[in-house]
Amino acid sequence: MDAAQLIPIFATAIATSTPLVFACLGETIGERAGVINLSAEGTILMGAMTGFAIAKTLESTGTIPSLLAGFTGAALVGAAIAFIVAFGALTLKQSQVAIGFVLALLGASLSSFLGNPFVRIPGPTVPSFRIPLLQDIPLIGQLFFQSDWLVYVSYFAIAFAWIYFYRTRAGLMLRAIGEQPNAAFARGTNVVLMRYIYTLVGGAFMGIAGAAFSLNFKAGWSQLHTAGYGWVALAIVIFGGWNPLRVAISCYLFGILQSLAGVAQSTIPDVPTQVFTVAPFLLMIVLLVLTSSEWVERVLKALPSPLDHTASELIRSTPPAALGKVFEQD
Repeated sequence: MDAAQLIPIFATAIATSTPLVFACLGETIGERAGVINLSAEGTILMGAMTGFAIAKTLESTGTIPSLLAGFTGAALVGAAIAFIVAFGALTLKQSQVAIGFVLALLGASLSSFLGNPFVRIPGPTVPSFRIPLLQDIPLIGQLFFQSDWLVYVSYFAIAFAWIYFYRTRAGLMLRAIGEQPNAAFARGTNVVLMRYIYTLVGGAFMGIAGAAFSLNFKAGWSQLHTAGYGWVALAIVIFGGWNPLRVAISCYLFGILQSLAGVAQSTIPDVPTQVFTVAPFLLMIVLLVLTSSEWVERVLKALPSPLDHTASELIRSTPPAALGKVFEQD
């Protein structure tokens, strides 16, 4: 397989990874603030159903207005589910894991019930747009700038999230409330309020991810439309080390694995299709286990001192110190 064949595969992988990018950025924002939101699967499904239902209902108003309304509705649904997680975890001080898991199951069932009138009917989709001049750059243009509007928004979201996390004072406080909430509170930060805000923002991103599925990647709506991508997003956030850039790259890696599995399926017809369908998921699990193993730790320690810290930052995944822990704000 030469470069001319690989470039379209990688370009497709980047485009199809976009919903996962939004979902993982949303989960990263919430977990960086110290709140575990395991409702990702249910939130994405509810976002996918809501976004498509609204866009389809308002289709007569025009493609762009209906799509904007669909994505807005999906974001609000995602934020509403995240509010339940935040209220239960931060106000009622109940188990974040239990609340999120129940909401994941509830969201999956509720999306199937409410979305039944919209199953397998055509609807509006995000239009494509090739960026002038940039699309003509050899290799880079074909990979990144011959796609649709949603892909370009995801590029901006990745860059903005990274800059916000590591180059702004607000981002420093976000990381502080997830790492050292007592110290942040001592400096005058309302930890509970900020955790509410970031959890809702993260939930809105996951709702948008759902709409990105039903209005772009897998246009339309069907029961269990997102096929477990919420659980994949949770794993990718860990694999990406809660760093927006690493998380996004991990999403693209997963997309590339899926694209390559699709190519292998067409070139090796004797192998059952189920093997290629689950292969990317299994490979991501294997990579996650390897990067968390003691064997990797030994390899990193064996590296020369100038390299061991850099390699550890790229490979190891250390969760925020206060992730999932109850904070008592007096």
